[in-house]
Amino acid sequence: MNFELTQEQRDIKNAAREFATNEFTKERAEEYDRNEEFPFDLWKKACELGFIGVHFPEEYGGAGMGVLENILIVEEFCRADSTIGSAIILSDFSSEVVMRFGSEEQKKEVLPKVASGNAITAGCYTEPEAGSDLTAIKTKAEKDGDEWVINGTKTFITNGPIADYYVVLAVTNPDAQPRYRGFTTFLVKKDTPGLSTNKITGKLGIRSSPTAEVVFKDVRVDDSAVIGELNRGFYQVLEFFDESRIEIAAQALGIAQGAFDRIVGYVKQRKQFGQPIGAFQALQHRIADMKTQLEAARLLIYKAAWNYDQGRIDPELTSMAKYYAGKLAVRISDEAVQMHGGYGYIAEYEVERFFRDAKITEIYEGTKEVQLNTIARSVIGKFK
Repeated sequence: MNFELTQEQRDIKNAAREFATNEFTKERAEEYDRNEEFPFDLWKKACELGFIGVHFPEEYGGAGMGVLENILIVEEFCRADSTIGSAIILSDFSSEVVMRFGSEEQKKEVLPKVASGNAITAGCYTEPEAGSDLTAIKTKAEKDGDEWVINGTKTFITNGPIADYYVVLAVTNPDAQPRYRGFTTFLVKKDTPGLSTNKITGKLGIRSSPTAEVVFKDVRVDDSAVIGELNRGFYQVLEFFDESRIEIAAQALGIAQGAFDRIVGYVKQRKQFGQPIGAFQALQHRIADMKTQLEAARLLIYKAAWNYDQGRIDPELTSMAKYYAGKLAVRISDEAVQMHGGYGYIAEYEVERFFRDAKITEIYEGTKEVQLNTIARSVIGKFK
């Protein structure tokens, strides 16, 4: 076993840390959070430096690397700032569906634009009555001559208001049994007639990562919009989730590490009773415990990413990584607020924003309860 990153991987991690530390300032993060705006300028810079789409093949504008290299960037971006980092690392959300299952024409059209900062993607899966239960989707795509007509509503769609391309999961064979065998994914462009978005505002956290309801009303596309095989969309999305959940786990790890960094800095300089509060053993033990759990989460996430890159897709391991990291992000950011005392409750010290941004990692890409179901099913089997 070799637990060391390669020199190239260390260089990627260090470059991501340097860029994010210098560019993701507290003042800019507070502004984007307050205004609920996407950081287009910083996203563009990140793309120009090759941080987005690093896992895309070189012929499609990427660096030809893997999930592990991608999550190293995710971790460092979210460690530097939970708000800006989360928004930028999600700018290519669902592009992997195109990369892994799309036609040559779809890949050539979408992936180079995403990597270069000329396009943003969104995955349209969740519906008002189909969140954790993906099999309950109602959006339909019906054949009409040479075209498909898509009707339905998707909700809580990351990048919904700003996306250039939407990966849409729809029912194409309503008679299929089980019904998920009748789902297909489509690539829909933003300017397609009948597609509209309604931005969702007032979120608890990740406010600079825009979210929307996306409505499809008689949206017409031809066969070139079908991603991969007809009626294989459910399986495509599940495989994508196995990858994207590793990325969300890395997002959670970065947020947890960023909150921890701020704890360490604060307890060294904050004085009470004539000495830095870090001198008190009670706080030292809490810090030691958090450090241990951070390292455990990192090992779990890196292993899940490495396995994926080796072609060993393991839903149990992926779910463990996301469950543990999301739980840890919430716990450590909560500790950060607590250890900062009254200062932790105001924006000046950042940790309240990290606390707000952390919670979503236990919810999207499958709630923590869904992850526990996957893990338990792997351990004890499925009951009828």
